[in-house]
Amino acid sequence: MQGGVFALISMGLSMQYGVAKILNVSHGEFLLYGALLSWTLVGLGVHPVLALFLCIPVLFAAGFAVHRTVYERGRTVSKSFELFQSNAMLLAFGSMFIMQNVATRVWGSLPLSYTFMAFPVTLGPSPFMASRLFAFAFAIAISALFYLFLLKTRLGKSIRAAAQDPVSAGIMGINIKTIMAVCFGIGAALAGIAGSLMSMYTTIFTTTMGFENTLIAIIIVVLGGLGSIPGSLIGGFLLGLGGAFVTTYLDPALSVAAFYAIIMIMLLVRPKGLLGR
Repeated sequence: MQGGVFALISMGLSMQYGVAKILNVSHGEFLLYGALLSWTLVGLGVHPVLALFLCIPVLFAAGFAVHRTVYERGRTVSKSFELFQSNAMLLAFGSMFIMQNVATRVWGSLPLSYTFMAFPVTLGPSPFMASRLFAFAFAIAISALFYLFLLKTRLGKSIRAAAQDPVSAGIMGINIKTIMAVCFGIGAALAGIAGSLMSMYTTIFTTTMGFENTLIAIIIVVLGGLGSIPGSLIGGFLLGLGGAFVTTYLDPALSVAAFYAIIMIMLLVRPKGLLGR
């Protein structure tokens, strides 16, 4: 179940890197804001599911605006693509610290939570929290819809074309700058959905939640293959299963160490990832 949400987080980061070639280390902060906005709306009396849907356009607009105002300008003033990639990393770290400090200033540093579907559901021999089952099912549904969007729609095909060959795609009439900004917005929205789902069954930590999930997303993206959306889906499930195995049979404190062990092995055995090219 955790792997389903992990996959949703990493799919957005994978698309941002695949099209805009930006390793967005501030990606987890959009997840954090999705969780915080959901918590705020629920506190105002909004149903958690409705709060989730209300967060999607807000996070999309935020991601779109960040690319238009920050990264697009960075690409324009950089003298080479290699210089832009290094500058983009610094810009992403700056965005991460700004968003993190704003969140702490507005919502404070104390853990936040609310109750949603807090009852067990038995599947076979095992009980599961209904909120986790809902988050898992919703994450899988969004992942499937997103994949179909990339395969079947005109905008999805434009995104795939821009990822494969931006110069040729631009010659064929695709507005590359707009596509990159849209991809950044979609990535932020996917992270926001993941954060909203996580707020339904776990505690929100304003100081650490974003960066922790950014690290997980980067591990999954490398595990599945840079820029591969199906690879991110598979990698998310593998990481979720690996973490659950370590937590259940070894020691919960070793779950993060297990994540890094998995990615180290992958980099040594298959550096391009499971579905990388």
